Amino acid sequence: QVGVTAQKAMRLLPASGRKATQKVVVGDQDGVITCFGIKKGEAVPVFKTLPGQKIARLELGGALNTPQEKIFVAAGSEVRGFTKRGKQFLSFETNLTESIKAMHISGADLFLCASYIYNHYCDCKDQHYYLSGDKINDVLCLPVDKVNCITPVLACQDRVLRVLQGSDLLYEAEVPGPPTVLALSNGNGGDSGEEIVYGTSDGKLGLIQITGSKPIPKWEIGNEKKRGGILCIDSFDILGDGVKELLVGRDDGVLEIYRCESADDPVLRYDYALSESIASIQGGCVGKDGYDEILASTYSGWLTGLTTEPVHREDGSGEELKLSQEMQSKISSLRNELEHLQMKVLQEREKYQQSSQSSTAVSSVPAFSVNDKFTLNKDDASYSLILEVQTAIDNVLVQSDVPIDLLDVDKNSAVVSFSSCDSEPNSNFLLATYRCQANTTRLELKVRSIEGQYGTLQAYVTPRIQPKTCQVHQYQIKPLSLHQRTHSIDHNRPMNTLTLRGQFSFAEIHSWVVFCLPEVPEKTPAGESITFYFQNTFLGTQLESTYRKGEGCFKSDNISTISILKDVLSKEATKRKINLNISYDIHEESVRHTLKLIHPKLEYQQLLAKKVHLIDALRELQVHEGNVDFLLPKYRSILEEADQLLEEYKRQPAHLERLYGMITDLFIDKFKFKGTNVKTKVPLLLEMLDGCDQDGLIAFFEAA
Repeated sequence: QVGVTAQKAMRLLPASGRKATQKVVVGDQDGVITCFGIKKGEAVPVFKTLPGQKIARLELGGALNTPQEKIFVAAGSEVRGFTKRGKQFLSFETNLTESIKAMHISGADLFLCASYIYNHYCDCKDQHYYLSGDKINDVLCLPVDKVNCITPVLACQDRVLRVLQGSDLLYEAEVPGPPTVLALSNGNGGDSGEEIVYGTSDGKLGLIQITGSKPIPKWEIGNEKKRGGILCIDSFDILGDGVKELLVGRDDGVLEIYRCESADDPVLRYDYALSESIASIQGGCVGKDGYDEILASTYSGWLTGLTTEPVHREDGSGEELKLSQEMQSKISSLRNELEHLQMKVLQEREKYQQSSQSSTAVSSVPAFSVNDKFTLNKDDASYSLILEVQTAIDNVLVQSDVPIDLLDVDKNSAVVSFSSCDSEPNSNFLLATYRCQANTTRLELKVRSIEGQYGTLQAYVTPRIQPKTCQVHQYQIKPLSLHQRTHSIDHNRPMNTLTLRGQFSFAEIHSWVVFCLPEVPEKTPAGESITFYFQNTFLGTQLESTYRKGEGCFKSDNISTISILKDVLSKEATKRKINLNISYDIHEESVRHTLKLIHPKLEYQQLLAKKVHLIDALRELQVHEGNVDFLLPKYRSILEEADQLLEEYKRQPAHLERLYGMITDLFIDKFKFKGTNVKTKVPLLLEMLDGCDQDGLIAFFEAA
């Protein structure tokens, strides 16, 4: 184990000389680079540097077409180079104003990215510069020896790969999710040298060909099993069939091996679950000559090897041999080491107790790092909050000042308890404590918010360390929290329009949009004006926002979205004492269109609720009568599917209430724009919703 490691901070050095085993080099967030080999199952250090700034990336380089055995690390705004023996030969201060987030090396060319800035250096001399419209997560360059020109590719948070030429954007390639990692197909860009594999934060994997003029998508694998986001990719022939497999590491600790068939999509052949997110993955020969391995480094710094070496050896009679001498000596040495460590812990604890009780005692808060991720899931319109700590978590307290639902997560083994809270005086809507089982370092929670209600979700994380200490992490729940950025929308839908005019700058209106909607870059976009498209993940309605200095135009097929925007934007403008001229154009057909989108979901949830209410009674009948052949087929099918129905109902506790709430809001908002208050008619509407068909509902809306 080393310190906490960042994404892509571990590599295998090429094998040298007659020895076929490879050395491992890893950089951690204490700034330490550790290089070691494995002999007889034990780690043998080669070199270790002194601590320094956090290492964000570690790459291997060297002259083109020679073994890539020079080690380069990015820490802060500096790039340092080391030989494979650990001697530093380069210290290059880039003068970037932000820390380096991503790095790629090809011969004498160095490609660096901070949050929004891309820089290309050749022999440490500045060559090209590009300012991206959204955050850059990774950078790659197509192999120069194959494509004969420098083609950098940036993976950007707004679901596009930006392909550059010099300092200019050549074109953008749309991908199905925010790309987090890029890798050359087969490790060399495939036969053409133009093929790139990408992984997204919502767990999708794809291959795209980056030609000189346009992108050609080759294949794409969705995330059917609802696994974590992809953090690292490598190509290596681990199955020994002469074809390189795709090795994938995810942020929920799942490691996958995909077999690449020549023309078809890759097929998942093996997977293995680790307990922490996998920050780096490499294929090679590390532990034993002749047996290939997959090496993974996890967030808290564990390096784990999976080998192809058969673990069980059998003698002729088919009985397994006793533990080998080597294994027995290893076990006894581990036992001795464990006893020694336990003694050391006891001594240190006593020492701490004595010093803390002395008159000159100084309290020190132990520092620990938390890796957190708060993202919207498109499939079930819920937010995932993932908290990962470098030591075991004791408990997590979740508090929210807006109404939200906590949903069930299958992978979560923590015990949850709710505390009653008073929402009136201090707007406290949720207090829940998750008590984790021993050795839990990663916790995943799911919450669903209500659009129009905005505020802050806070997580108080307490790990199992002495003295007890806690970190607070805050997450903004935005007014239109269930909206997600999309590449395009359907312009043929009936759209309502909200137009704002006033004495505001481009930066001011942009900051209001950032406040209202998720997935909008915080930095003000370049240029005079900007257009963003969004889709509501719960209902499938859409929003188009176009704005410039002094004017903003928002179009949506859902009148409630327009109503929320109108309220929040006028509130924000009032705070800054800016006078707004607001006009709106309401499309009569849009309410009917939105109801048609909601109604199938409403019907499905009502039917599910009715079935769930019948289960107990039907089960009682089954017990009394012995068999259920006399029941109608529809009731028999409810009994057969009872477990799945209960499971689905449990996963979405307040789904029906949410839909009722949306229909009520739609009803109120429709008449609000006409200047009529219909709140007195809401009880009538709710009464009607129970057994109402789509036409009846539309008729009620039109007759009111």
